[in-house]
Amino acid sequence: QGQWKKVMGTEPWKGKGYVQEGDDYPAVYVSWGDAVAFCKKLSAMEGRTYRLPTEAEWEYACRGETKTAFSFGDDEADLEKYAWFDGNAWDIIEKYAHRAAQKQPNPFGLHDMHGNVWEWCSDWYDDYPSTPLRDPQGPDSGSFRVLRGGSWSSVPSSVRCAYRNDFTPEYRYDFFGFRLVLE
Repeated sequence: QGQWKKVMGTEPWKGKGYVQEGDDYPAVYVSWGDAVAFCKKLSAMEGRTYRLPTEAEWEYACRGETKTAFSFGDDEADLEKYAWFDGNAWDIIEKYAHRAAQKQPNPFGLHDMHGNVWEWCSDWYDDYPSTPLRDPQGPDSGSFRVLRGGSWSSVPSSVRCAYRNDFTPEYRYDFFGFRLVLE
């Protein structure tokens, strides 16, 4: 939230339900368009190119070169060490995105790839191609944008590396956020 306020000068989560506020909390209640606008403004401020990851880039970053359901293996029993999800947030009445980097990182050193907030990707949502592709870019158009990672209210199966979600790009919610790629 601190970075969002510094770059955008707004607080889209202010006064909304299911939100904790503070510089280290994820910016939530942001649409896909809001996330893209943030990337453009940050890019202009820093003279570097920031953007949303493609769905393929997001999954690669989440997996950390593993081939298991989660970046730490296949056992859901270990999820609490790596993610905020329904079992350690929603179910115990902590119904909000938690401060970033409070759980263990994945093999690439990235925190919160599983759970906490759904993360917008640049791609339009469509079925996966039937043939293997290297670094696919996704379809050129559609009605829904891809979200990955699950959130603090998601069941364990929804925070797996491969789980996909989609919403209209205008949609804002208490568990929608984003992650950036620096080119």
